[in-house]
Amino acid sequence: MYPEERVQTNLRKGVLEWCTLALLRGGDLYGRDLARRLTGLGLLASEGSLYPLLTRLRESGWVQTHWIESPSGPPRRYYRLTDAGRDAVRGFERTWADVSASVAAALDPAPAATSAAPADTPAAPADERTERS
Repeated sequence: MYPEERVQTNLRKGVLEWCTLALLRGGDLYGRDLARRLTGLGLLASEGSLYPLLTRLRESGWVQTHWIESPSGPPRRYYRLTDAGRDAVRGFERTWADVSASVAAALDPAPAATSAAPADTPAAPADERTERS
């Protein structure tokens, strides 16, 4: 039986950091708003797992924080992407393009269904083909 939930959890964990940084490219976000967006995208299972990640991102220098007074309660901590964080997201975009293309190619049944040699590979001479058979 395919372990769908475990696979989804592992994939989400692998991209959560990068998607968090990507969302911050749009501007400063309050932690709870960031959690809502990530949850809406299906990337965050629990808000409690976001704050340790944001702390790691801040310690890495990819995110910085600042406080803004709230009209309805205590001050709120907002998160902002740094230049280093912006560079990291650009690097991830390149890596993601490569990895997702590789996964798509591996999952594509068409190349696996044909056993012919690639067009730029010369065919073996007839006597070698019979020996391999």
